[in-house]
Amino acid sequence: MGRPRTPLLDRERITTTALQLVDEQGDFSVPQIARALGVQTGSLYHHVDGRSGVVELMRERVCDAIDGGTLDLEPWDAAMAAWARSYRSAFAAHPRVIPMLMTSPVRAPKVLAQYERAVGRLLTAGFTNADVMTVIVALENLVLGSALDLAAPQSMWELPDDTATPRLAEALAAVASERANAAFELALEAFLAHCRGMCP
Repeated sequence: MGRPRTPLLDRERITTTALQLVDEQGDFSVPQIARALGVQTGSLYHHVDGRSGVVELMRERVCDAIDGGTLDLEPWDAAMAAWARSYRSAFAAHPRVIPMLMTSPVRAPKVLAQYERAVGRLLTAGFTNADVMTVIVALENLVLGSALDLAAPQSMWELPDDTATPRLAEALAAVASERANAAFELALEAFLAHCRGMCP
């Protein structure tokens, strides 16, 4: 029997299946991926380095949606703001993968290359080596927290009785439909304002 014209297994299909599992249930296992693809679990290990390898494939896939070209914008704070918005959008598409990626070391070469660009952009702007990673990690904390917020219900507060918390009830009634976006933009501008003070 000849080989199938379309391979049953490749890194792209493994990545797509893993992301689908995480989007649906918040996690994945290598045997689950194999079952979904109709292959033996051992076959996956010819393509990926176990669970950690699959995690890095998912990181690459999600980060592919970040527009690295934003880092070339001028001035530097406009570049970082545009990069942050693109970063948030990419991760908001797969919010349940965020905890997994945040607790696993970054090893994917394509993702490391984007960090290299971000570091270079900040150094060129005048930030010191001692400050650059603090700035990037703080921006990531803001971005990823906001990406999770986009996946949350419009209102995270359920009030059984408005009279018990009247001021909270009034504040919630005044919230616009774009609450998550408004909160992100407020935090991003405050972050950038602080960073401008760090840059000569």
